Amino acid sequence: MRLRLTALSVATTMLGACFWLMLPAVPAMAAESASSVAIARIDVQGNQRIEALTIQSYMTIAAGDQFDPGRVDQSLKALFATGLFADVSIRRQGNRLVVDVVENPIINRLAFEGNRRVTDEVLEQEVQLRPRVVYTRSRVQADVQRILQVYRRNGRFAASVEPKVVQLEQNRVDLIFEIAEGPVTGIRRIDIIGNRNFDDGKLRRAIATKESRWYRFFSSDDSYDPDRVTLDRELLRKFYLERGYADFRVLSAVAELTHDRSDFFITFTVEEGELYKFGEIELATNLRNLDPETLRHALTIVKGETYNAELIEESIEELNFEVGRLGYAFVDIRPRVKRQRDERLIDLVLEINEGPRVYIERINITGNIRSLDKVIRRELTLAEGDAFNTAKLRRSREQIRRLGFFDKVDLAQKQGEAQDKVVIDVDVQERSTGELSFGLGVSTEEAVIGDVSIRERNLLGKGQDLKLSLGLSATRQQVDLSFTEPYFLDRNVSAGFDLFIREEDQQDRSSFDEKSKGFGLRTRFPITENLKQGLRYTLRADEIENIDADTSPFIRLDEGDYITSAVSYSLIYDTRDDIILPTKGIVIVGGQEFAGVGGDVRYVQSTGRWSYFYPITRDVVGNVSLSGGYIVGLDQDVRVLNRFFLGGNSFRGFATGGVGPRDSSTDDSIGGNVFYVATGELRFPIGLPQDFGVLGRTFTQVGTLFDPDVSGANLQDSNSARVSVGIGISWRSPFGPINVDLAQAVVKEDFDKDEVFKFNFGTKF
Repeated sequence: MRLRLTALSVATTMLGACFWLMLPAVPAMAAESASSVAIARIDVQGNQRIEALTIQSYMTIAAGDQFDPGRVDQSLKALFATGLFADVSIRRQGNRLVVDVVENPIINRLAFEGNRRVTDEVLEQEVQLRPRVVYTRSRVQADVQRILQVYRRNGRFAASVEPKVVQLEQNRVDLIFEIAEGPVTGIRRIDIIGNRNFDDGKLRRAIATKESRWYRFFSSDDSYDPDRVTLDRELLRKFYLERGYADFRVLSAVAELTHDRSDFFITFTVEEGELYKFGEIELATNLRNLDPETLRHALTIVKGETYNAELIEESIEELNFEVGRLGYAFVDIRPRVKRQRDERLIDLVLEINEGPRVYIERINITGNIRSLDKVIRRELTLAEGDAFNTAKLRRSREQIRRLGFFDKVDLAQKQGEAQDKVVIDVDVQERSTGELSFGLGVSTEEAVIGDVSIRERNLLGKGQDLKLSLGLSATRQQVDLSFTEPYFLDRNVSAGFDLFIREEDQQDRSSFDEKSKGFGLRTRFPITENLKQGLRYTLRADEIENIDADTSPFIRLDEGDYITSAVSYSLIYDTRDDIILPTKGIVIVGGQEFAGVGGDVRYVQSTGRWSYFYPITRDVVGNVSLSGGYIVGLDQDVRVLNRFFLGGNSFRGFATGGVGPRDSSTDDSIGGNVFYVATGELRFPIGLPQDFGVLGRTFTQVGTLFDPDVSGANLQDSNSARVSVGIGISWRSPFGPINVDLAQAVVKEDFDKDEVFKFNFGTKF
């Protein structure tokens, strides 16, 4: 009995051990049994718009396949990846596979609410969702971020976007983005750390970002823009490099948003380094037959002067120009700098070497919104296929600037598709070329007078000039219409016409009324790069009327009607860098007019003007000019309408017609045959922020008018010089230029008429 119990115990123990050894194999056996079952069919439940077969096509397992949990999991992920479903589940029921789906809704309508500063059209271009597109939360959140980026680019970092979903029937929704735009995120303060030699105020004026102020309502420079802050780093670097601090660095530029998200604090941390001066300056070259010392006159750098990186660039540009003029089209000028830190000197070697032969592959023009490409392209002295020439590139930039259509003109070159090809990028920033101008003058001798002119200097973006002027004063009614085509018949020849009708009450000035009507034809063509010649024909009918008995006998002689038929020519030499607000350059204009090609009037008139602009300092510009004229009759006296009159805008400090010959018995101005005026003027900032666009002027003028070609006991005439001095303010306002002049005639004749105050206002559209 005891032995049988023992044997039973042993058998039980052995069976238990076998059970535990076989237990891990049970799931594997079950899985093997399950996978051996073929899927009879796949049932799709919950779908409304999407066909069951379409859903099955996304799955990696199909009817007839062996059941595989791995492939089921892959199918589940594939269905979610389509973005068509909000929820998906897959389960096995016997030999069937059941797929339960919840479809994402379709967007019925997409709308924006609360957006006043940014239009719907702009936002629609930014977002990815559209009507009839499947709605998903991830896409909505992505579009919310895109909308916020639009507002941040517009300086509104406090903007918020809340998406709202309106459920509709048939599993459709209306998606509405509710936008709270918030105010423009301004710049509360700009701090600069590490500057020892220049105060914060001067450095703030050097950068493009400005602190928020009430008077900057026409500017966006006081709104935060990360790209502008990046530009500020470069502007600070340029500021210091131009003033001798060759080791200057901007260590960091940090922008911190206030808690209410209304403003930014911007902090620049800088390291100025030491002040350097120029040491030895050498020129070196390996070009044949080129003596580098013959180019030294082109250098703008002088040994011992404060180091200035801009002067190095100017010298390289001048050397490129001079070498190009000598016929070397392919040159490469590189500066080699050696610092003497102990003596704080920078030695410079400008190496003039033969550059690679490079040709122009393509010219890209950007930034011209209104102006046609051809208006810019025809000013270029380079074309596709030409050899690249820095001198011609510089000349092209100057010619585009002289058009007066652009505030900024940048020409840059970059590598083309081949090693010997270069692409030129022309980037311009257009300025307003339409003008609605008002002129206003006040004097003790005349009532308030005004002029209105409408002008478009870039008509339809074709570079054409159209001007309509109206004189609307109590003493003058005038209509002038002029048109100029700068490239007549697509040639470098300008052509135009002028039509005019004028009725002017000269009773206060000379006791007569004047009527004129006529037309003119003109053309102008280049002789050299800076020299142009103009030709003109004028046919004019003039009438002097309303002459009383107490009118000067010198004027009564000319009463009546007469016709003038005249031809004229002019020569213009112009090197100004800008025709609107020049800072350097010379203008010389001279010409003659011959009347007598038919008509009743015969004379020869010669006029000339010379004007020189030069920068005295970075912000101060000087201008010296001289103008004069002489007219002589051919077998007849010069009539009063053909004589010169001086004063007003032509000689500040004197009334219109206030200088020169006068009849003492009637106080009538009768004009003169000879005149000259010399002017000296300084243009400078007056301490206001640059954003104001306000400049001061001080000027003096010296001139005279004499010899009226008549004689008599009552004639008052003197060729003595008159002198006036004055000050003025020019404001380039958002509405256009506004000029105010106060001038005093300090040397004059007793019979001259003066005028202290002059005001001119112009507006742009």
